Amino acid sequence: MKIQLPEHVKQIIHRLQQEGYDAYAVGGCVRDTLLGRSPQDWDITTSAKPQVVKSLFSHTVDTGIAHGTVTVMLDHTGYEVTTYRIDGEYEDARHPKTVTFTGNLVEDLKRRDFTINAMAYNDTAGLVDAFDGIGDLKRHVIRCVGIPHDRFGEDALRMLRAVRFAAQLGFSIEEKTRQAVADLADNLQKVSAERIQTEMVKLLTSAHPEEMRTVYELGLSRVFLPEFDRMMETPQITKHHCYSVGEHTLHAMQEVPQDRILRLTMLLHDVAKPVCVTTDEKGQNHFKGHPAEGAEMARVILRRLKFDNETIKRVCLLVRYHDDRPAVTPRNVRRAISRIGVENMEALFAVKRADTLAQSMYERQKKLSYIDAYEETYREILKEHQCVQKKDLAINGRDLIVQGMKTGKEMGEVLQALYEQVLDEPQLNNKETLLALALQLQQTKQE
Repeated sequence: MKIQLPEHVKQIIHRLQQEGYDAYAVGGCVRDTLLGRSPQDWDITTSAKPQVVKSLFSHTVDTGIAHGTVTVMLDHTGYEVTTYRIDGEYEDARHPKTVTFTGNLVEDLKRRDFTINAMAYNDTAGLVDAFDGIGDLKRHVIRCVGIPHDRFGEDALRMLRAVRFAAQLGFSIEEKTRQAVADLADNLQKVSAERIQTEMVKLLTSAHPEEMRTVYELGLSRVFLPEFDRMMETPQITKHHCYSVGEHTLHAMQEVPQDRILRLTMLLHDVAKPVCVTTDEKGQNHFKGHPAEGAEMARVILRRLKFDNETIKRVCLLVRYHDDRPAVTPRNVRRAISRIGVENMEALFAVKRADTLAQSMYERQKKLSYIDAYEETYREILKEHQCVQKKDLAINGRDLIVQGMKTGKEMGEVLQALYEQVLDEPQLNNKETLLALALQLQQTKQE
């Protein structure tokens, strides 16, 4: 089986072979190439020890020297070159206590997580596949190398990685591997929030975000996202819905593009429904106040998972306004844009449509037509360059100073009052008119 290696990878392998060492492309890059996908990174494994690798290449970085990894830089691109190794006992469900270098490629491949990631290739030996990774690729299966309980005992994050690979590749998890995840799910508590976040985002932005259902079924979400378990267990008895809160969420994630902010928003848009649910005398559920409560819950969850402030800000805003339904008039839509932010409106429309498409068929067309009208009015407002942000006002503080107004609280109040008027009457947004209005406001305050 022939794999087309990039020139830099060939160069590194050939240089190591020239010196009498084995070297292969290994892991995800081999898997992705066999699947016809473009690898993001190319990793190389070798029988040469780190100091030898460093001596053979002019520009290297000690990225993980204790574990045998040296990054070789060629034309400003890094390639991780790792010495064949056997891992010792794992004490923290992530790092081996000791690492022993070996000259045996298969011994190195044995320590890897899944069979589809445990293949190596070079042009001399061809494909080395000691654990039937090719067979599992053909069967569309995620299966641990060796004994699943051992692999997950070494690094508990591998359990979430199994689901993530299933989501990215559209594969299923082999039964023994799946059972081991269910048995050891609580070990995920030993893994840092940052590492969990990375895997979760990869899963959510994959072609199959609905694999979050597997995360729930195998008991992983109860460790890092117990709020999702409550969503999966909360029914929605209402004509507007045909799924539980959690199943509605899974369907909604499938209805937005593979974008980090949008998928996180859809994951959390109804997170507060389980705590806001009430039931009326007819047995129908209501979830009043869930968007505002959900924004606060989303903030807590995203902080817990160590997301950056900008992501938290954007997701919480979209959760807060996902159910906002202003009357579709230019005035109301201008005020909505001002409240939500022009930079968030495209995302909001995507969120609203996804939310609607994951509901029951009850009044679906009416709901979608409303969103279309809302978006059309928004686009008209932008096309006409109407003022929807304070910075779009035809005057600013400097203009008021020239007119004799002092800086401070009064100036801020005048500018805010002018902005409110312009949101209602966009035709007022010209310098001459606003300066005259500012003068009137100032005089009124002084009387």
